[in-house]
Amino acid sequence: MTDPVFFAAPAPVSLATIAEWGEAEILRGDETLDVTGVAPVEDAAAGALVFFDNTAYLDKLTETKAAAVLVAKKHQDKVPEGAAVLLCKEPYRSWAMILAKLYPAAMVPVSDAAKGIHPKAVVDEKASLEDGVVVEAGAVIMAGAEIGAGTVIRANAVVGENVRIGRDGVVGANCSVQHALVGDRVYLHPGVCIGQDGFGYAMGPGGHLKVPQIGRVIIQDNVEIGANTTIDRGANRDTVVGEGTKIDNQVQVGHNVVIGRHCVIVSQVGLSGSCTLEDYVAIGGQTGVRGHVTIGMGAQIAGVSIVNDDVPAGGRYGGTPAKPVKQWFRELAAIRKLAERGNDT
Repeated sequence: MTDPVFFAAPAPVSLATIAEWGEAEILRGDETLDVTGVAPVEDAAAGALVFFDNTAYLDKLTETKAAAVLVAKKHQDKVPEGAAVLLCKEPYRSWAMILAKLYPAAMVPVSDAAKGIHPKAVVDEKASLEDGVVVEAGAVIMAGAEIGAGTVIRANAVVGENVRIGRDGVVGANCSVQHALVGDRVYLHPGVCIGQDGFGYAMGPGGHLKVPQIGRVIIQDNVEIGANTTIDRGANRDTVVGEGTKIDNQVQVGHNVVIGRHCVIVSQVGLSGSCTLEDYVAIGGQTGVRGHVTIGMGAQIAGVSIVNDDVPAGGRYGGTPAKPVKQWFRELAAIRKLAERGNDT
């Protein structure tokens, strides 16, 4: 079996350029040194750039063979003599900025062969596509849809009637987008479903009566949504995802949910209908949020938690049900002591 290279090695780049890209200072090393690639700190060879910000790998850092290391001031003395030192405030952020320059195809993977509308795509004559839109094989664009320049509709995706999608975005393979307005530079990973019915029923002993869902989904600019995530359209108002928000794989967003700007929502989170996340909220994986609650600006929720009540701005909560983390930790410690005491008897 052949070993394909999905992301070609970059051309050599000088250490000075790397430092500029990563907003780093060359503390030690020749600015004309060529960086020829990147690697994990423990596997680096000559020419490789690495970053370090996790003390669990400190022993690997002291032995690295890398050409250059992105490192914070507190760890600069641990970099071996043979490696250049690039001093930065946040090594991981600097690493991200540099990788985006070295491997642009990894940011938004698009085949070089994909241009224009593939002959096996179906684009309704009443759809409107700006110049530079790419529609891959098997994709379907329905009547009244509008798609902005530079956006890529990948294989077998479906863009529903009257949907609006902005510029320079990606609708991944097998995505479904309906009843939605999508901003610029939005990246939908494969299998994302946007704008389907919210889960609404008037329950009763004679059966459950379906409630028509007549809202939309509004996705603002610079949002990224992970594979197989589902976002239901609103029932009687819109479901909203704010600018710059990043949503991981397999997240469920119910109808009427409002997610603010620059939130981070990790895999397998469930947001029940009509809950609100204010700006800069971060939610750990496998957490559930009850309907009609509000999580305040900048709050953080630990993974595998259940949020039953409002969380104040800046709050750090966790547990089942979620509570302030200090209280949660005290309760866990108390339970552990009780269990240990029971083992002693």
